[in-house]
Amino acid sequence: MNTVSEAVGSKVREGKLFIDGKWVAGSDGEIRPDYNPATGELFAQVHQASRADAVRAVDAAHRAKDSWANMLVSQRAEILLKCADALTTMIEDVRDVLIEESGSTYPKAMFEVMMGIDLLRSAAGDARHIFGETLPHSMQGQFGFTIRRPLGVIAGIAPFNAPFWLAMKKVVLALAAGNTFVLKPSEETPITGLKIAELFERGGLPAGVLNVVPGAADAVGEVMLTDPRVRMLTFTGSTRVGRHLAVEAARNMKKITLELGGKNPLIVLRDADIDYAVRAACFGIFFHQGQVCMANSRIIVEAPIYEEFTEAFVARAKTYKVGDPRDPSTVIGPLIRRSQCGIIDGHLKDAIDKGAKLLLGGQHHDNFYEPTILGDVTAGMNVYDEESFGPVTSLIRVDDSEEALRVANDTSYGLSSGIVTNDLQKAFDLAMRIEAGMVHINDTTVSDEAHVPFGGIKMSGSGREGGKYSMEEMTELKWITVQMGQRQFPL
Repeated sequence: MNTVSEAVGSKVREGKLFIDGKWVAGSDGEIRPDYNPATGELFAQVHQASRADAVRAVDAAHRAKDSWANMLVSQRAEILLKCADALTTMIEDVRDVLIEESGSTYPKAMFEVMMGIDLLRSAAGDARHIFGETLPHSMQGQFGFTIRRPLGVIAGIAPFNAPFWLAMKKVVLALAAGNTFVLKPSEETPITGLKIAELFERGGLPAGVLNVVPGAADAVGEVMLTDPRVRMLTFTGSTRVGRHLAVEAARNMKKITLELGGKNPLIVLRDADIDYAVRAACFGIFFHQGQVCMANSRIIVEAPIYEEFTEAFVARAKTYKVGDPRDPSTVIGPLIRRSQCGIIDGHLKDAIDKGAKLLLGGQHHDNFYEPTILGDVTAGMNVYDEESFGPVTSLIRVDDSEEALRVANDTSYGLSSGIVTNDLQKAFDLAMRIEAGMVHINDTTVSDEAHVPFGGIKMSGSGREGGKYSMEEMTELKWITVQMGQRQFPL
């Protein structure tokens, strides 16, 4: 298990490709440095997959697909359960990689690992629940039914913000449905992706069923899009990249699921418990430094409680510790990309120039951006429409719930949303009309579980990930008929 080896006397790790059950160097010899975003220190040296390596990974997955698809479901489930047990022995290792490679705080890293264990156990059960149905027919003596069959080879491109959990959702559920998989980790978090390969190696997964190939998009991604043996692509990342992938997938007649960006609204109505709403809002934007596609980056508050909510929200955010993500008391760790600080600075300047008020934060040191709150944000400001992907949120004052709904829907995105109110009739009415793939009543916008239909609408993507919903995306439906006796034909 040489996914992440350490040289003698050095803390710098080495990451190799995982192809056909073997840890191998990239064929062209390219090695890329991987830096700790909190310290700037070299964290790992990672072998890069060439186009030829990506083709080898698809070769391996293609060779393994029939034997894996035809394996007894009880055997596939047993391997997933063994992997869950293996992950319980790797908790500290995976947690530390998440902290050092992605800048995850201690609680966030633990959240990803524990969700991974739950996912493996949940998927072992889901593997037994890939059902078809019988169908009525109009022909005398004929009956029909449907079955679901694995697609074959599926490729996945994982993001950097929750690199273990979001990659695991793609891999685990594809394998549970009987598919083989080629994973391209984010170029920012390759070691985390290779930890997934190590986990499945420990769990006894047959060679070729999972292949992990860190590398550049123009090499690995191009193979995923163009090789006809890859039947489906699943991607989590930016809307800009997702739109490009959707066009290329359509050109090559591949299935695709896209989980993209969001500009998620949290609506706080006038009857809300303000203390609870503040706690929900803080978690929803400051968890993992706001580098979450579901983050409530727009907080829409009814006018009668706007001032009181704002004062309490700012006061709570002031208490959050910014610093070393290894310290369990740290709330705000580093942004994984220093360049994101410049994007946030631009959003703040534009908003302030157009009349918004900087209520908190607005400063950064290296990759560490302070929790930042803008008040009196209105349409026309860049931050109103664009993802900051950092610990930055906008407070928007509205007169009533109908205006709150209009503002909530005034975006090209449609991923997650939240409503905090004690009026459940109004909450359900708003939930039905909010243009989002997910609505959380009396909760923040940040929520995910192994078995739920996670996904968005509009520019936030297409398709759903989780449990049986992934099984439907990652299988093909086949209709079969049986004629009892001889059918009478008109010709």
